[in-house]
Amino acid sequence: MPSPDPFGIAESRDNYSLTSIKIRSSSIPQTQARIQSSWNEFFPEYAYSSNFIDENIAKFYEQEEHLSLLYKIFAGLAIFISCLGLYGLVSFMAVQRTKEIGVRKVLGASVANIVYLFSKEFTILIVVAFAIAAPIAWFMMNSWLNDFVYRIKLGMEFFLVAILISILIAWITVGYKAIRAAIANPVKSLRTE
Repeated sequence: MPSPDPFGIAESRDNYSLTSIKIRSSSIPQTQARIQSSWNEFFPEYAYSSNFIDENIAKFYEQEEHLSLLYKIFAGLAIFISCLGLYGLVSFMAVQRTKEIGVRKVLGASVANIVYLFSKEFTILIVVAFAIAAPIAWFMMNSWLNDFVYRIKLGMEFFLVAILISILIAWITVGYKAIRAAIANPVKSLRTE
Protein backbone atom coordinates (compact mmCIF):
# COMPACT_ATOMS: atom_id res chain seq x y z
CA MET A 1 0.00 0.00 0.00
CA PRO A 2 1.53 3.33 -1.01
CA SER A 3 2.17 5.82 1.76
CA PRO A 4 -0.04 8.92 1.80
CA ASP A 5 1.36 12.25 0.76
CA PRO A 6 2.82 14.16 3.70
CA PHE A 7 0.90 17.11 5.07
CA GLY A 8 1.34 19.55 7.91
CA ILE A 9 -1.02 21.33 10.28
CA ALA A 10 -0.05 24.80 11.41
CA GLU A 11 -1.75 27.78 12.95
CA SER A 12 -2.30 30.91 10.92
CA ARG A 13 -3.97 33.77 12.76
CA ASP A 14 -4.82 35.50 9.48
CA ASN A 15 -7.11 32.63 8.40
CA TYR A 16 -9.21 32.39 11.56
CA SER A 17 -12.72 33.59 10.93
CA LEU A 18 -14.86 30.81 12.33
CA THR A 19 -14.42 28.34 15.14
CA SER A 20 -16.84 25.61 16.24
CA ILE A 21 -17.01 24.61 19.89
CA LYS A 22 -19.15 21.93 21.49
CA ILE A 23 -20.52 23.00 24.87
CA ARG A 24 -22.75 21.51 27.56
CA SER A 25 -26.27 22.81 27.75
CA SER A 26 -26.19 23.12 31.55
CA SER A 27 -24.03 26.29 31.72
CA ILE A 28 -24.40 28.11 28.41
CA PRO A 29 -24.14 31.76 29.59
CA GLN A 30 -20.98 31.15 31.67
CA THR A 31 -19.37 29.12 28.90
CA GLN A 32 -20.14 31.78 26.31
CA ALA A 33 -18.59 34.45 28.54
CA ARG A 34 -15.42 32.38 28.95
CA ILE A 35 -15.22 31.71 25.20
CA GLN A 36 -15.58 35.42 24.46
CA SER A 37 -12.87 36.38 26.94
CA SER A 38 -10.53 33.74 25.47
CA TRP A 39 -11.27 34.95 21.94
CA ASN A 40 -10.59 38.56 22.91
CA GLU A 41 -7.36 37.52 24.61
CA PHE A 42 -5.95 35.63 21.62
CA PHE A 43 -7.59 37.53 18.74
CA PRO A 44 -8.21 41.11 19.92
CA GLU A 45 -8.14 42.44 16.35
CA TYR A 46 -11.21 40.40 15.32
CA ALA A 47 -14.76 41.11 16.49
CA TYR A 48 -16.40 38.31 18.44
CA SER A 49 -19.84 37.08 17.45
CA SER A 50 -21.47 33.79 18.32
CA ASN A 51 -24.41 31.72 17.20
CA PHE A 52 -25.63 28.18 17.57
CA ILE A 53 -25.64 25.62 14.79
CA ASP A 54 -29.30 24.79 15.39
CA GLU A 55 -30.11 28.47 14.70
CA ASN A 56 -28.18 28.28 11.42
CA ILE A 57 -29.98 25.10 10.43
CA ALA A 58 -33.34 26.67 11.32
CA LYS A 59 -32.54 29.56 8.96
CA PHE A 60 -32.11 27.09 6.11
CA TYR A 61 -35.70 25.90 6.60
CA GLU A 62 -37.36 29.31 7.11
CA GLN A 63 -38.29 29.55 3.44
CA GLU A 64 -39.72 26.02 3.48
CA GLU A 65 -41.82 26.85 6.54
CA HIS A 66 -43.16 30.02 4.91
CA LEU A 67 -43.98 28.11 1.74
CA SER A 68 -45.65 25.40 3.80
CA LEU A 69 -47.91 27.96 5.47
CA LEU A 70 -48.70 29.50 2.09
CA TYR A 71 -49.53 26.08 0.60
CA LYS A 72 -51.84 25.30 3.52
CA ILE A 73 -53.70 28.59 3.15
CA PHE A 74 -54.17 28.16 -0.59
CA ALA A 75 -55.15 24.50 -0.21
CA GLY A 76 -57.79 25.49 2.34
CA LEU A 77 -59.10 28.19 0.02
CA ALA A 78 -59.17 25.75 -2.91
CA ILE A 79 -61.09 23.18 -0.86
CA PHE A 80 -63.56 25.82 0.32
CA ILE A 81 -64.15 27.16 -3.20
CA SER A 82 -64.52 23.65 -4.63
CA CYS A 83 -67.05 22.78 -1.91
CA LEU A 84 -69.03 25.90 -2.78
CA GLY A 85 -68.99 24.93 -6.44
CA LEU A 86 -69.96 21.36 -5.63
CA TYR A 87 -72.81 22.57 -3.42
CA GLY A 88 -74.02 24.87 -6.19
CA LEU A 89 -73.87 22.06 -8.73
CA VAL A 90 -75.79 19.69 -6.45
CA SER A 91 -78.38 22.41 -5.81
CA PHE A 92 -78.78 22.91 -9.54
CA MET A 93 -79.09 19.16 -10.13
CA ALA A 94 -81.67 18.84 -7.34
CA VAL A 95 -83.81 21.56 -8.94
CA GLN A 96 -83.40 20.02 -12.42
CA ARG A 97 -84.27 16.52 -11.16
CA THR A 98 -87.14 17.45 -8.85
CA LYS A 99 -89.67 15.42 -10.81
CA GLU A 100 -87.32 12.45 -11.16
CA ILE A 101 -86.75 12.41 -7.39
CA GLY A 102 -90.51 12.64 -6.81
CA VAL A 103 -91.20 9.72 -9.17
CA ARG A 104 -88.47 7.62 -7.55
CA LYS A 105 -89.89 8.30 -4.09
CA VAL A 106 -93.41 7.41 -5.21
CA LEU A 107 -92.08 4.15 -6.70
CA GLY A 108 -90.44 3.28 -3.37
CA ALA A 109 -86.92 4.69 -3.45
CA SER A 110 -85.48 5.33 0.00
CA VAL A 111 -83.58 8.42 1.10
CA ALA A 112 -80.36 6.41 0.93
CA ASN A 113 -81.07 5.47 -2.72
CA ILE A 114 -81.60 9.09 -3.70
CA VAL A 115 -78.49 10.25 -1.83
CA TYR A 116 -76.55 7.45 -3.57
CA LEU A 117 -77.90 8.67 -6.93
CA PHE A 118 -76.42 12.13 -6.32
CA SER A 119 -73.17 10.97 -4.68
CA LYS A 120 -72.31 8.33 -7.28
CA GLU A 121 -71.72 10.83 -10.08
CA PHE A 122 -69.53 13.09 -7.99
CA THR A 123 -67.53 10.19 -6.55
CA ILE A 124 -66.71 8.98 -10.07
CA LEU A 125 -65.62 12.49 -11.08
CA ILE A 126 -63.39 12.81 -8.00
CA VAL A 127 -61.75 9.44 -8.66
CA VAL A 128 -61.07 10.39 -12.30
CA ALA A 129 -59.63 13.76 -11.24
CA PHE A 130 -57.47 12.02 -8.64
CA ALA A 131 -56.20 9.52 -11.23
CA ILE A 132 -55.05 12.46 -13.35
CA ALA A 133 -53.62 14.55 -10.49
CA ALA A 134 -51.87 11.84 -8.42
CA PRO A 135 -49.02 11.06 -10.86
CA ILE A 136 -48.36 14.77 -11.39
CA ALA A 137 -48.36 15.41 -7.63
CA TRP A 138 -46.07 12.41 -7.03
CA PHE A 139 -43.59 13.65 -9.65
CA MET A 140 -43.56 17.22 -8.31
CA MET A 141 -43.24 16.15 -4.66
CA ASN A 142 -40.49 13.68 -5.50
CA SER A 143 -38.57 16.38 -7.39
CA TRP A 144 -38.92 18.77 -4.44
CA LEU A 145 -37.85 16.14 -1.89
CA ASN A 146 -34.74 15.26 -3.92
CA ASP A 147 -33.24 18.60 -2.83
CA PHE A 148 -33.03 17.34 0.78
CA VAL A 149 -30.37 15.03 2.16
CA TYR A 150 -32.71 13.51 4.72
CA ARG A 151 -36.17 12.94 3.29
CA ILE A 152 -39.18 10.71 3.53
CA LYS A 153 -40.19 8.23 0.89
CA LEU A 154 -43.45 9.04 -0.88
CA GLY A 155 -45.61 5.97 -0.61
CA MET A 156 -49.12 5.17 -1.71
CA GLU A 157 -50.50 5.72 1.80
CA PHE A 158 -50.25 9.51 1.40
CA PHE A 159 -52.28 9.39 -1.79
CA LEU A 160 -54.84 6.95 -0.37
CA VAL A 161 -55.45 9.25 2.58
CA ALA A 162 -55.80 12.21 0.20
CA ILE A 163 -58.41 10.48 -1.98
CA LEU A 164 -60.36 9.27 1.05
CA ILE A 165 -60.44 12.78 2.55
CA SER A 166 -61.48 14.24 -0.81
CA ILE A 167 -64.33 11.77 -1.19
CA LEU A 168 -65.42 12.34 2.42
CA ILE A 169 -65.52 16.12 1.94
CA ALA A 170 -67.49 15.68 -1.30
CA TRP A 171 -69.97 13.31 0.36
CA ILE A 172 -70.54 15.77 3.21
CA THR A 173 -71.05 18.60 0.74
CA VAL A 174 -73.35 16.60 -1.55
CA GLY A 175 -75.08 14.75 1.26
CA TYR A 176 -76.73 17.77 2.85
CA LYS A 177 -78.45 18.94 -0.30
CA ALA A 178 -79.22 15.38 -1.45
CA ILE A 179 -80.89 14.53 1.85
CA ARG A 180 -82.99 17.70 1.69
CA ALA A 181 -84.08 16.78 -1.84
CA ALA A 182 -84.77 13.18 -0.79
CA ILE A 183 -86.95 14.03 2.22
CA ALA A 184 -89.02 16.61 0.31
CA ASN A 185 -92.66 15.77 -0.22
CA PRO A 186 -92.97 13.97 -3.62
CA VAL A 187 -96.50 15.28 -4.16
CA LYS A 188 -95.23 18.88 -4.31
CA SER A 189 -92.45 18.01 -6.72
CA LEU A 190 -94.82 16.12 -9.05
CA ARG A 191 -97.54 18.76 -8.91
CA THR A 192 -95.29 21.64 -10.05
CA GLU A 193 -95.13 22.05 -13.80
